[in-house]
Amino acid sequence: MRNVWIAAIAAFGLLVSPAAAQDAKTVVGNASRAMGVDSLNSIHYYGVAANGQLGQNNNSSQPWPVTAANDYVRAIDFTQRTSRATWQNYAVPVTGGAAALAPGQQVINAQSPWAQQIELYITPWGFLKAAATNTATVKAQTLDGKRYNVVTVTGSAKSPGGQPYRVVGYINRDTNMVDKVQTWLDHEFYGDMLIDADYLYYRDNNGLKYPARIVQNRAGWPTFSMYVLGANANPANLQALMTPPAPAGRGGAAPGGAPAGGGRGAAAAAPTSEKLAEGVFRINGAYNALAVEMADYVVLFEPGPQNLERARAVINETKRVIPNKPIRYGVISHHHLDHTQGLAEAVAEGITIVTPAVNRAYLMSAMSAPRTLAPDTLSKSGKKPLVEGFTGDKRVFQDGTRTFEIHVIKGLPHADGLVIGWLPKEKLLVYADMFNLPTDAAPVPNPPVVGTQVFAANMERLSLDPERIMSVHSLNPDRLTSRAELLKSLGR
Repeated sequence: MRNVWIAAIAAFGLLVSPAAAQDAKTVVGNASRAMGVDSLNSIHYYGVAANGQLGQNNNSSQPWPVTAANDYVRAIDFTQRTSRATWQNYAVPVTGGAAALAPGQQVINAQSPWAQQIELYITPWGFLKAAATNTATVKAQTLDGKRYNVVTVTGSAKSPGGQPYRVVGYINRDTNMVDKVQTWLDHEFYGDMLIDADYLYYRDNNGLKYPARIVQNRAGWPTFSMYVLGANANPANLQALMTPPAPAGRGGAAPGGAPAGGGRGAAAAAPTSEKLAEGVFRINGAYNALAVEMADYVVLFEPGPQNLERARAVINETKRVIPNKPIRYGVISHHHLDHTQGLAEAVAEGITIVTPAVNRAYLMSAMSAPRTLAPDTLSKSGKKPLVEGFTGDKRVFQDGTRTFEIHVIKGLPHADGLVIGWLPKEKLLVYADMFNLPTDAAPVPNPPVVGTQVFAANMERLSLDPERIMSVHSLNPDRLTSRAELLKSLGR
């Protein structure tokens, strides 16, 4: 949604007692004076940062993976509700090989959706400005042994479910510094996702107080952290700091936008399907799924990719090509967000999600989370998630019709608990994320792609000899591949 915080909460009509309102005004005023916010129209700060990739951890119980954001510079113009941040990434590609330098940029303006606008108002200075110009409430609270005035600002900026968004600031009663700001954002996978920003070790620059350390968590782990080396109030070169470079020419990259904050996926086109064998269908799309018909039910490999709409389309197409049988099991290839963001739709359908035990707690937590900001099919259904976390390296679906084997891949850096599906009778194998074959004109990758090597090693370990290999991510050109083509990409 495109509501702007200051404008949106200017007339939200929150009912509070005059005494409470006065208390909040006094608390915010004291903090604003102490932090040098009263005369602050813009700010420039810089340092060394790191961006965490939400939902892309290598193990579902560990923090999000981070990429260094060196030479991080951010400028905010509070009068125009705009922000621009730039940095330099030096990272190793997921396919392996040498690290490469690449610029990064985040631009937020008054027309940006709320999921990006909140990046202005969860800063300590932006929070105080919003709280000073709008109705707010305050309560006393002790957290980790420290006494806080907790100020809540709730505006008319509303979530898809009609719930007003709120931002909560923790003002230290001893220092008058904003130590923490929290808000909640609707997300298709995580539900009402908590965004928690901590501001530590304040410093002073001619009356402007700024934290030397910033840590922002989303869904429990850091998605942004920064060591702030310096900050300036009302910088004279603000226009230069706020002006993005001209778009790159042909072959170059255009300036990047703000990172995805919310989890409202883009609309997905209705899928088509392709019959691969009797009772076996590839459900086509940007992310493919595999529907396997058993005697009394259906197993769906990759039931919740991309977003809720894509998951619903996959389920509907599966029902069309295999009618009159329930989709009883949904096997996820792995836990990464792009493969599971629509999983709530499958849970609402009553599908049991099948995954190695390492992922069960993570999926149960996400699928059990409140979904009040954007009520979806799952929250309206009242159903509880059914997640089967199998132990060992193999899960087999078998009846008189066919056998469908699920195997855990060994030795893959990309994700613990990643699985492949194997239909021995049809000699069909389905996988995700381990490799994307080069075109015929491209040379053999050197060094070889790590995921391709791991895939080949696991085929040998499991004595699998597929005639056809289906990728969840469509190959270029789109096709099923073969063992021979895979080995050719390794120079074998």
